[in-house]
Amino acid sequence: MNTVENAVPLFARTLQLAVQDRGEGRAFLVLHGGAGPASVAGLAEALSEDARAIVPTHPGFAGQSRPDWFHRIDDLVLAYLELLERLDVNDVVVIGNSVGGWIAAEMGLRQSSRIAAIVLIDAVGIDTGSADRKIANPMELPPETRLALAYHDPKRFAVMPQSPEALAMLAANQRAQMVYAGEPYMHSPTLRTRLAQMNVPALVIWGVSDGITDLEYGRRYAESIPNSRFEPIEEAGHFPHIEKLNKVLGLIYEFIGGHGD
Repeated sequence: MNTVENAVPLFARTLQLAVQDRGEGRAFLVLHGGAGPASVAGLAEALSEDARAIVPTHPGFAGQSRPDWFHRIDDLVLAYLELLERLDVNDVVVIGNSVGGWIAAEMGLRQSSRIAAIVLIDAVGIDTGSADRKIANPMELPPETRLALAYHDPKRFAVMPQSPEALAMLAANQRAQMVYAGEPYMHSPTLRTRLAQMNVPALVIWGVSDGITDLEYGRRYAESIPNSRFEPIEEAGHFPHIEKLNKVLGLIYEFIGGHGD
């Protein structure tokens, strides 16, 4: 298996995008959420056993620089559409978790001929449908509460940063996420209505125990996308690809009709 880590220059070389590219075969673009690229590393590694997993790090996350002008979800969307062009990949499945799911949904709406399908895993991006219901902000909560919202079984799966460096990285990741999606918090007021225009197949995977974006929110997301497929996963929270990796892989491969190429 070949693994390449490099910086891809985008936007007339004004942006250096860190990308890990591993495996061969059908291409999967894997987009992380606020937890950073490490949160999708296991999923990407598993996909790369049968296919090609392309994993960018959003600028501002995991120590990567972010130009001041690069600060919107749309900036990330355009960057990743350009990345697909630069890599010259077709029939791409875009997979996104949390904020990465929001980016994936926006990419699916851009009618790129290179994108064949999208997979949203406990995505954010739409409103909750009620002023009384909020998308939880884990960073406003004590660590124990935060982990209980994010995982079905935090004692088994959650990894709390311990070193000063790891804590600083967590804080930097959260600051970057707030730059992109902090106002309004974790959603676009127009995305839900725009999802009616989605013309690529969509698989919406949701952890039943997700306390950040709950199951009702997930159903609302799926119901907003024409002909989408909604798959709740028991005993999983906001990161079902961590707590139930094999189940998630099975759903993805069933959805696209087989492994790899």
